[in-house]
Amino acid sequence: MEATVAERGQITLPKAVRDALGLTKGSQLKVELDGSRIILRKNVDDAVSRLRGRFKLDGFANTDEAMRAIRGRAPGDPYLPPEDDPA
Repeated sequence: MEATVAERGQITLPKAVRDALGLTKGSQLKVELDGSRIILRKNVDDAVSRLRGRFKLDGFANTDEAMRAIRGRAPGDPYLPPEDDPA
């Protein structure tokens, strides 16, 4: 993929890149230099990230316990395929 630098130093990221990262108008990117490379990183300091840890899990000791109650398993639990119900 390529991007061209415009007169005012702006570039347009290819749509495939924007879609893959969920970038929309106003999304912020972190810009880093690594030798002659430019590294763009999605800024994850968004509203959801800022709220992380501010809500209590009423009735649950931790998020894994809440996930098991909601989904039947938590991240990192071994996957056990559902048992076939002959009924």
